[in-house]
Amino acid sequence: MQARFTQTYINSLKPSGKPYWVSDEGCQNLRLYVGIQGKVWYALYRDQDGKRQSRKIGSASAITVAEARNEAIKVTARVIRGESLKEEKPAPTITYGDFLKNYYEPWVVVNRKSGRETIQSITAAFGFLFPVPVENLSIMSVEQWRMKKTKEGRKAATLNRLTVAMKASLNWAAKQGIIENNPLNALDRMKERDSDVKVRYLSPGERERLMNSLDSRELRIRDERKNHNSWLRKRECETKPELDGKFADYLKPMVLISLYCGLRRGSLFGLRWADIDFEAHAITLRGENNKAGSTAQMPVNSLVIDTLRAWREQNLPSRDDALVFPSPVSGGELNNVKKSWATVLKDAQIKNFRWHDMRHDFASQLVMKGVDLNTVRELMGHADIKMTMRYAHLAPDSKLKAAELLVENAREVASQR
Repeated sequence: MQARFTQTYINSLKPSGKPYWVSDEGCQNLRLYVGIQGKVWYALYRDQDGKRQSRKIGSASAITVAEARNEAIKVTARVIRGESLKEEKPAPTITYGDFLKNYYEPWVVVNRKSGRETIQSITAAFGFLFPVPVENLSIMSVEQWRMKKTKEGRKAATLNRLTVAMKASLNWAAKQGIIENNPLNALDRMKERDSDVKVRYLSPGERERLMNSLDSRELRIRDERKNHNSWLRKRECETKPELDGKFADYLKPMVLISLYCGLRRGSLFGLRWADIDFEAHAITLRGENNKAGSTAQMPVNSLVIDTLRAWREQNLPSRDDALVFPSPVSGGELNNVKKSWATVLKDAQIKNFRWHDMRHDFASQLVMKGVDLNTVRELMGHADIKMTMRYAHLAPDSKLKAAELLVENAREVASQR
């Protein structure tokens, strides 16, 4: 069916028992579909292979005859220019959970020392956002999460660390072209109060209780080994080696080293005998185990050296590059000591003291004994003095002592008059 299209004519067309088509005499490639559901404009054209195709323009109730003709002419022009009229399928939507599992996790675990811990932290904190498409993540959803966690007592510093980890994953997604922009770019950090960044260190009483708890644990392990061997001998079974060395197992020497040289947990777990210079009293921190990412040398005191010597004597390493504290289960690198550490702290009645806090304790003790902050910075391996300034309040007399130096100078000048 063919007719010259006018708006009055189009409005007069009514659906019949079957859908039908009407072609426009004034524009040869414009057609109108008339069906029970309504009237729809289409533009006809032939593709590059000469096959007849049609392209939907839109509903006749919303698009006038003149507008439909203009769109049909545009289609013809695009065909003449050799442009493809096939609509591109939208890129498949990827949820944040799928992105994290299939894209970010494989990369961050290989390229960042704490990559696996990062994934675990993001999963624990933001698992509720995993079904959301990455590009649909909103600042408001994270803001509401922060408000909820704040009411539950979580500190701003902790929430900031978790948010930074999530934003870093989205920055990587944008850099790889997975999303156009990071949807959380404009999310500000929470203001951290002094109480949020206050360092935790042991009081003299806590330190004594910690050592007593470690000693009690050592005695308990030795007694358990003796009793077990006695049980085996009665049954004529092969016994296990007696624990005659200075340490019953790895925990006490690890704690002593952490307390008295401030070594990070990751560096301690990855420490090898080849990294220790017993003569120079120094430990080499390999780049792959050092948070700074570069190899560095750390001077250590005699208590740490004596601890390592005693541990080596009872665990004679088979080679120089053997791990100092291998996993007793796999023989490979340890990944945590949470259970044994928690038991020791519970027995010592010490609360809110993480393994990492032993590093804070090391720095705090140095500052309280009058060591200058720059030296503490070097011993801690801080790249920026700002990291070390968190311990400055532990040396309240340092500024006064510095000011008094001028008084001594003035008195010396006065005495020479």
